[in-house]
Amino acid sequence: MLQLMDGAAPDESVGKNSGAFPAKQLCSEEFSDQHGEQPPEAGGSVDVSIILPVYNASRWLDECLQAVLQQDFQGTMELSVFDDASKDDSRAMISWWSLQLQERGITTVISGHDSAQPRGVGYAKNQAVAQSRGRYLCFQDADDVMMPQRVRLQYEAAVLNPTSIIGCRVRREPEGSTERYTRWINSLSPEQLLSQVYTSHGPTVIMPTWLCSRNWFQRVGCFDEGGKGVPEDLLFFYQSLRRGGGVCRVDECLLVYRYHNQAASQSVLEETMWMLRVAFLQERVLSKWEAFSIWNAGKQGRRLYRSLSTAERRKVRAFCDVDDNKIRKGFYTYEESEDKPKPQVPIVHFRDALPPYIVCVKLDMTGGCLEENLVSLGLQEGLHYHHFS
Repeated sequence: MLQLMDGAAPDESVGKNSGAFPAKQLCSEEFSDQHGEQPPEAGGSVDVSIILPVYNASRWLDECLQAVLQQDFQGTMELSVFDDASKDDSRAMISWWSLQLQERGITTVISGHDSAQPRGVGYAKNQAVAQSRGRYLCFQDADDVMMPQRVRLQYEAAVLNPTSIIGCRVRREPEGSTERYTRWINSLSPEQLLSQVYTSHGPTVIMPTWLCSRNWFQRVGCFDEGGKGVPEDLLFFYQSLRRGGGVCRVDECLLVYRYHNQAASQSVLEETMWMLRVAFLQERVLSKWEAFSIWNAGKQGRRLYRSLSTAERRKVRAFCDVDDNKIRKGFYTYEESEDKPKPQVPIVHFRDALPPYIVCVKLDMTGGCLEENLVSLGLQEGLHYHHFS
């Protein structure tokens, strides 16, 4: 079963910077320590290239590459590895596995650099893509394990949806880690793959599950190469949506998705993600609304209000809530404002607030009460409200 949603109409103003990061640093062409032949510039002679950035991943590589070897895909495959200055024996392990893969008919392209410091996940992915030649790109993290049918099923979906990012369901390891996040990844409806792109969870199909056509990757542009602390996956995901790209999910568990403290995502600050999400919400949703209500008069709702541009803050009709203590206060005063008098926003019960809403209450944290309240209003997610927390 495949879930999919097409993106909105293409927006040609995709180069606009949100302000959270400088302009993208993209597609460096420097390669060092090259192994094997450089593939044709235009690519296309291989069906699928597995894109594998590596940094000190020796403890994971046996499982990761054994899983590549066991793929049941009947087309042509290639493994493209870029080693981002590993200090362990990752390079030697990859070289050994290269022989096993080539015996199976899976060609390999291996390169890297030996600088004192890694240049980041975005850089490594871009280099691995640039040296590959597949018509489709299957992104794989070195610490994760793909199921035997992953490439086959996602390739089939990508052929039918050539301007989409294709994801899949996952199994989290260790079991029970990030339980709410994993449930969210696996349970989003086709419509929610687009409507919930503003939540704190990030892309609605997670980066380690992505497969897309090379043509679409090139249309969107490369990953941001800002290095540590830059959420290159979220930036690319948002750029794909700006280009009018779709989001699809193959509804089978096709990846073992590991959780550990050394993962690159651990270096991304929550504040960074927050500001990117606010900017994208303003760009895609709030700029099209004449007025709206913020659902949650507590800490998260007020933080969103303060983070908005002046123009978008002025559109806020009210905060709404279910907490009688907050409602009895009557209004929220924006003390940091330079306006005189300082803005005061009413606080009302959610049944007295006017849609549309930005919902700043965490999903799956109220015992179903939030979800029941939204259903009781007869509103449509993605049209009358968007989740932000």
